Amino acid sequence: MNKQPAYTVALCTHNHADRLVRTLADLPLIHMPEAAWELLIIDNGSRDSTPEVLASQIWPSNWSVRVIREDKLGLSNARNRAIQEAFGEYIIFIDDDETADPDWLCAFERLIAKEQPDAFGGRIRVLFEENYRPAWLSDDLLGFLGELNRAEKCAPLTDPGTSFYGGNFGFRRSVCQTVGGFDANLGRKGTDNTGGEEVDFYRRLLTAGFRIWWTPDAVIHHRIQAVKLNRRYFHDLHYRQGRMEAIRRRGAGSRLPPLYLFGQLMRAASAVWQTFRSGGRNATLRQEMNVAYFVGQIVGWSRGHRL
Repeated sequence: MNKQPAYTVALCTHNHADRLVRTLADLPLIHMPEAAWELLIIDNGSRDSTPEVLASQIWPSNWSVRVIREDKLGLSNARNRAIQEAFGEYIIFIDDDETADPDWLCAFERLIAKEQPDAFGGRIRVLFEENYRPAWLSDDLLGFLGELNRAEKCAPLTDPGTSFYGGNFGFRRSVCQTVGGFDANLGRKGTDNTGGEEVDFYRRLLTAGFRIWWTPDAVIHHRIQAVKLNRRYFHDLHYRQGRMEAIRRRGAGSRLPPLYLFGQLMRAASAVWQTFRSGGRNATLRQEMNVAYFVGQIVGWSRGHRL
């Protein structure tokens, strides 16, 4: 591919060599779009065998592939480096623990041709490796593992509360001249699973008046390892979310948490007990997550460093 690419598929990775191997192995299964494209991999300061995995990878002969290292840790920093390095008119992001449906990239190309969106998102389906799904993992919790389907047909996204997810989205590179890049205070950093960088970016796009579309046809499969399916992940996710939101709301104000947070925490704890009595431990995780969220709010308000 010697022509200027229309699309840059950007894959950001950090210390996920074991997950990256399958992602890279599955990528050649995607159907090629009509327009030229490139694959841009951002190694975000990996200290495992990721550099060796990337160096030894054999790419299809007609692919344009670049690997760039970004040592400033953080997913937002990696995404911003991808924006700086991309040649494509559109940047499309995929995570290092995902497998794209064969029609994935072509589905985005069809949406771009028909609607000329400024940004877009696609469907994410959870794929349980080893076919293991614990009894406590109800359908309403799959969204916290990345499952997402905003609509069954292509449709505009206009609600600040219905963003695309970071594992399957893209945008016209030029929009960053108006809204900037990703907030480096948000997004995963190493083992810190704090997210929200793509939601913040999505809302800035909406505020600026850009056209955002959804397509259910561009499907990504988010692979979930059985060993990582534990309740602590969900607790930690909500604790960090609560902590981050409290720090932002508090700003430079008093570090004394509002009294209503303690009342909400007590009600959440009571709900755990009531649900346990009626449905057993397999039914309580959603209520436990609420407890973790309010604990995070209190800790963030009283002890969190200002962003």
